[in-house]
Amino acid sequence: MDSPTGRTLELLALLQTGRAWSVPELAVRLRVSERTVRRDAQRLRGLGYDVSSRPGPGGAYRLRPSMRIPPMLLSADEISTLITSLLILEAWAPDDASVSAARIKLEQALTPTLRRRATATALSTHILHQGPAPVDWTLIGVLADAVSDGARVRFRYTDLDGRSSHRTVEPYRHVLHQRQWYIVAYDIDRADWRLFRMDRMSDLRSVAGRHQPREFPFDSIETWLTTDFGRAGRTSPRRPRSP
Repeated sequence: MDSPTGRTLELLALLQTGRAWSVPELAVRLRVSERTVRRDAQRLRGLGYDVSSRPGPGGAYRLRPSMRIPPMLLSADEISTLITSLLILEAWAPDDASVSAARIKLEQALTPTLRRRATATALSTHILHQGPAPVDWTLIGVLADAVSDGARVRFRYTDLDGRSSHRTVEPYRHVLHQRQWYIVAYDIDRADWRLFRMDRMSDLRSVAGRHQPREFPFDSIETWLTTDFGRAGRTSPRRPRSP
């Protein structure tokens, strides 16, 4: 493996299958010595994972279920990145309790050393309150699941002129553009790719069934937005107008 952390993560993945693994088996799978396997197993114990072992020539390792949340296997720089990202969201959405809760739970799962780095990052970082419009994280979650599962969603949409309609779409990506959140999706009834502003969506629900993921027919979302949604060869940016 490239690093002790990466190797330990692979060992953890093997143990999480639920079966017992002998030291020789693990040494072969991890491409390391048996001594290194024992050392990595001890490292997992030190991180809070309940790894049991049976002594002797036929000894094996097994991961026992535990209610305790073990510390996360992240570097100090990765923790700084995560904490800063959450601080940005907190500054942009000060009334969103889920963001603050996420940072608190993250810090609880860290080792003492990484927790100190997280605290230091939070104390030394100031984010200006110039974020995007508020976003409904439940809406984000439903759309993300739909993209991942190859599902369609249905919702009521109010356009820029106040007209309301029901839409059934195949969501492709949600994007943050000019401080507004949008969903790029293929509109089934209109047989075309469309852009929907999230704060104008309501009554969102998933549609049962799966579909073959549709390929986005443009080089990038940026290209699509700057060429009148693919209908013209423009090169100057244009603010998207929701359908």
